[in-house]
Amino acid sequence: MSPLAAGADGLPVGGTVNTEKRCIIMEKSMEKKKEQMIDLHYRSKDGITDIYTCMWLPEGEPRGIIQVIHGMIEHIGRYQYFAEALCDQGYIVVGHDQLGHGRSVLSRNDYGFFSKNDPSDTLIRDIHQLRVNMQKRYPDLPYIMVGHSMGSYLLRKYLVFYGKGLSGAVLLGTGFVDPNLTTVGIGITRVLASFKGWKQRSNLIKMLMYNNSYKGYDMTATDLEKSWLSRDIERVKWAYSDPFCRFSFTLNGYLGLFQTVAFSCREKNIRRIPKMLPLLILSGDKDPVGDLGKGVIRFSRLCDKAGIRNKTMKLYGGARHEILNEIDRDVVYEDLLTWLAKVTK
Repeated sequence: MSPLAAGADGLPVGGTVNTEKRCIIMEKSMEKKKEQMIDLHYRSKDGITDIYTCMWLPEGEPRGIIQVIHGMIEHIGRYQYFAEALCDQGYIVVGHDQLGHGRSVLSRNDYGFFSKNDPSDTLIRDIHQLRVNMQKRYPDLPYIMVGHSMGSYLLRKYLVFYGKGLSGAVLLGTGFVDPNLTTVGIGITRVLASFKGWKQRSNLIKMLMYNNSYKGYDMTATDLEKSWLSRDIERVKWAYSDPFCRFSFTLNGYLGLFQTVAFSCREKNIRRIPKMLPLLILSGDKDPVGDLGKGVIRFSRLCDKAGIRNKTMKLYGGARHEILNEIDRDVVYEDLLTWLAKVTK
């Protein structure tokens, strides 16, 4: 989601978000299938926050588990349609609201804030804890992880440390950023925080986030036809009407993001991803996060260079950032389901 789509104070618009109440959009969509959805919580590795988790269960015997890692300034509820489609094919789907997102906050001021210490590593540990919890419940099922946008970069970092034992990994809306640039971003963020504190919401950092690939796209929800998110205007409206998608990152949030992106784009770290892990990379060729396809191709070639042998990469013509919400999403779903059937058989 766009960090420019926030209230004037950089916090969720529409007043204080009630983190104890399920997102209305999610509630309406799941009305007829509530028996499939279970709310869970576990303690974050920050030691103080309860992580909200949602699990969708299929009818009958499950054929595998899909753990979804959401992106920046959104929440797991936005993956309801995706989860329903996977459930229809027999998969258990699970995902959590990451720290500083959705219902995984202590207060309104915590939106866009990860953790006081080691924000990137804390996110990785929270992701892994959910996997551990799920594999205790279902120890014999194939386990696949899906990461979108910021979640894709987190998943790339996760694979370096915990990739062994997975049946596959899917990267959606990913890309490549020169680690030298993100290192500069980390430095600027630290300097600003030394003056203003880690919960400061900085317009300067926000502006530095966008390169030339974003030119021509609407980032402010004022011209939905030119939205960077999708060509499907109804899905764009759905996103921008969600109060959990309307806040700005703190300096701490940007620090965690920059640390993650820098780590995942370093060639020495890409070489540490398990070589035989089935890896699926899907993006739109008009996605600015992937530098209109160029960043995706660069990362894919680095995977080839690293000897990652079981990799598939596809760019969808004309598609923007959220390919699961694009006008040709049926094709994306079909490609994903075909690949999943192969890695879970």
